[in-house]
Amino acid sequence: MATYKKRGYKPKTAPEKEVELESDSTTAEVFNSLDQGASKTEEWVEANQKPIFTAVALVAIAVLAYIGYQKFVAEPQQVEAANEVYQASSYFDQALVATTQKDSLFRMALNGYAGKYGLLDIVDKFSGTPAGTLASYQAGVAYYNLKQYDLAIQFMDQYDGDDEIVTPLAKGLLGDSFAQLNQYGEALKYYNEAVAYSTNEVTTPRFLLKVGTTAMTLGDYAQAEKAFTRITDEFGETNEGAQAKTYLAQTQAKR
Repeated sequence: MATYKKRGYKPKTAPEKEVELESDSTTAEVFNSLDQGASKTEEWVEANQKPIFTAVALVAIAVLAYIGYQKFVAEPQQVEAANEVYQASSYFDQALVATTQKDSLFRMALNGYAGKYGLLDIVDKFSGTPAGTLASYQAGVAYYNLKQYDLAIQFMDQYDGDDEIVTPLAKGLLGDSFAQLNQYGEALKYYNEAVAYSTNEVTTPRFLLKVGTTAMTLGDYAQAEKAFTRITDEFGETNEGAQAKTYLAQTQAKR
């Protein structure tokens, strides 16, 4: 029988066979290396599986503990705090608008009445909750109105809210309390913090004006002029804008 070669078929030369063998050998080495690496990884996992499982278990326990705390401790505590703060806040709100017996209402807000918690109880028992934060602010305002400025500073300093209006008011009341104690440097510091916290037409011109007048008291007319100029430029239509124009003329005359 006749033999034939396929069209286009070309026998491999000796060098080509050698290259192919080398390629096969390299591939085998790569897979061997991978197998060895996998074996070492498996050996390491097997040898350290107890510490690994312990670490995973500890993480799981920590996560579950956090979830449990939030659900069974923090959330119920916040609900209880919100319920308790209602009566104290009611006395506080009445005191703010009262024309008589303001001091009595502020004290009732602070100390509680008829078996209900006062602001001081709420600050103490519910620290870290939104109700506790609000109570700190209200207690600071109450003590300021009662002219107990050290206590106003103590409680207002505990306020850690992030509201764009209330937070500058809190910082501003700290400034007012220090000013009442004739500590004008500290007062100026908190007025500047109140201004820097947020920009709005309620608190910004109010505390810029206090920055200016307090800086004048300290003889810092450059800072005072800067504050009054900003009021006239940005908040000229506010009540503070009219006052700032008068103060601005005074500071410019001093320089």
